[in-house]
Amino acid sequence: MDALCRAEPRPRRPPAAASSSSSSSSSPLPWARFSAWLDCVCVVTFDLELGQAMELVYPQDFRLTEKEKTSICYLSFPDSYSGGLGDTQFSFRLRQSGGQRTTPYEDDGEYNREAPLTLQRESAHYFGYVYFRQVKDNSMKRGYFQKSLVLVSRLPYVNLFQSLLQLIAPEYFEKLEPCLEAVCNEIDQWPPPVPGQTLNLPVMGVVIQVRIPSRVDKPESSPVKQFNQENLLPAPLVLPSIHELDLFRCFQPVLIHIQMLWELMLLGEPVVVMAPSPTVSSEMVLALTSCLAPLRYCCDYRPYFTIHDSEFKEYTTRTQAPPNIVVGVTNPFFIKTLQHWPHILRVGELRMSGDLPKQVKVKKLAKLRTLDTKPGIYTSYKTFLHKDKTLIKRLLKGIQRKRPSEVQSALLRRHLLELTQSFIIPLEHYIASLMPLQRAITPWKNPPQIRPFRQEDFMKTLEHAGPQLTCVLKGDWLGLYRRFFKSPNFDGWYRQRHKEMTQKLEALHLEAICDADIVAWMKDKSEVEIVDLVLKLREKLVRARCQHLPVKEETLQRVGLYIETIIGSLPEDLQTVLHHH
Repeated sequence: MDALCRAEPRPRRPPAAASSSSSSSSSPLPWARFSAWLDCVCVVTFDLELGQAMELVYPQDFRLTEKEKTSICYLSFPDSYSGGLGDTQFSFRLRQSGGQRTTPYEDDGEYNREAPLTLQRESAHYFGYVYFRQVKDNSMKRGYFQKSLVLVSRLPYVNLFQSLLQLIAPEYFEKLEPCLEAVCNEIDQWPPPVPGQTLNLPVMGVVIQVRIPSRVDKPESSPVKQFNQENLLPAPLVLPSIHELDLFRCFQPVLIHIQMLWELMLLGEPVVVMAPSPTVSSEMVLALTSCLAPLRYCCDYRPYFTIHDSEFKEYTTRTQAPPNIVVGVTNPFFIKTLQHWPHILRVGELRMSGDLPKQVKVKKLAKLRTLDTKPGIYTSYKTFLHKDKTLIKRLLKGIQRKRPSEVQSALLRRHLLELTQSFIIPLEHYIASLMPLQRAITPWKNPPQIRPFRQEDFMKTLEHAGPQLTCVLKGDWLGLYRRFFKSPNFDGWYRQRHKEMTQKLEALHLEAICDADIVAWMKDKSEVEIVDLVLKLREKLVRARCQHLPVKEETLQRVGLYIETIIGSLPEDLQTVLHHH
C-alpha cells in the first residue's frame, strides 16, 4: 500500500509560541498544547494481507505499545456482519499497557482537581473516537475503500471529539496526510481545557466554542447561556455540551425500564449491551454510565468490545463470576460466549419516530439462546424501587406534543439527577457527621481522626433523614443501600470523600497553628521539642503544597514565617543545621 510507505517520520515541530493569543499558556515542549486534548491521532486501514493495519500515528514520536496498536486496529472497525456502506461514528475505551508514560502536557493534576468527577482525565485508559468510512472503490483490490480516523485521548469529551471528527474526517479522506498534519498543528495552538472556562477552538476555518464544566457548577445549569459570542466571524459552532449524549434517543427502547437500569449501574452489576452496530453499542454504554451523575461510575466500562480484545478470555470465562463492567458488543458470537452474564440488554437500531418506540420486555436469561434473539432485557433482577410512572407519562406527553429530543433528554437527565441526589444526600449527611468538631483541633497535637463509617449507624439515620424526604419513589431503599455498600461505586465514593475530609482536617490544623501564640509555647520547651516542631511544620508545609490542600496562600506564608521565628530562637549551630536541612 503506497499510503503505508508515505507515512515517514517527520522532524518534530518547534513549540508553538507567539502565534497564540495567550502567551502565558505557551509551553517549551513540542506538542504540549496538543497533548492537553489528545494523545495522538491514528489512521487504521484494511490491508488484504494483514487485515486491519495501523497506517499512521501522529505525532510520529508518540509511542503506542504493540498491544495498544493491535487493540486500536480491531476497535476502529465494525465487528458485526452488517455490510453497510457510508460513514459511521462510534467510541471505544481501552486499557493502557506498558506502564505510566510522560506527556508533554503537564498540569500537576490541576485539571482533575477542578473538573467534575465524571469528567476526570483518565490515568490508565484511553478513549478512542472513531470515524469509519466504507465505500465502493474499484481501484482497491477488494472493491472497497475502508479506513478509520481515530482520535485517542484521556478525556471523556465524546461530543467535542465526535463533532471535531465530522469536520476533519471527510476532508482527510479526500486529501490525506497533509490535511491531518495541518489540523494537528492547529490543535497545538488551542488553549488547554480549564474547568469553568469558555474556549474558542479554531480548526479548518471553523471556531468550535465550548465550555469546560467545573466541579463548582450547579447541577443542570444551562451552559449555553454562559457563552460569550465575542462577535466572532464566522459565527462559532457552539456545542451546548462537550460530553452529554442525547439520553432520550439512546434510552428510547428502554424508557419504561430506566429505574432498573439506574439500579444496575448504581450497584456496579455486570451488564452486556448487545447492539446491531458500534454506534448504538457505544452510545448506550456511555448513556448508562452517565446516568449516575454527579456520582462517579467507578467500575470499568467498554463502549465497544470485540472478540479480538486482549480481555476477551477474562470476560468470557465461566470459571469465575463476570467482572463489574458494562460492555458493548455487536458480534452475534457474544450471545453464546456471554450467556452466563446476569444482565444482558439486547437492542435494535435506534430510530426516532413520532410515537413512543416499541419498549423492550424483561425476559428470562434462559431465552437468550439463538442468534436471532429478540430485543429485550434478559435478567432475573428484581428492582428495589418501584417504577416512576409520572416520568413515563411526561415523556409520552412530550412525544405527543412533538417536543424536541433535547428537551426530552433534559427531563430524563433531571429525573436521574434527582434520583441519584436523593440516594446520595443521606450518605453525604452521615459522612459529614464523622468529621471531628473544629474545636477539637488544637495546634500542638496531631489532628483527631475521622470516625469510622458504620453501616448500621447510617441505616438508623434513614428513618428521619432518608431519601423519602426528597424522592416520591417508594420501595426497599434500605435493601438498595445494603447492596450499594458491596459495590465498587460505594468504595470509590467513600475513598474520595475520606480523602477530601482528611485534607480539610490538615488545612484546619494549619490554620489552628497560625492562630496560636508560638512564642508563649516555646518558653518552657527543650531544644529537642523545638527542633521536632520545626521538622513537623516543614513536613506539613511541603504536604500542603504537594497535595494542594484547601489552604489560603497567606496561611502557608505565615507558617513559613513561624518556622523562621522558631529557628531564630535557637543557638547558632542549630540554626545552621536547620537552614541546611
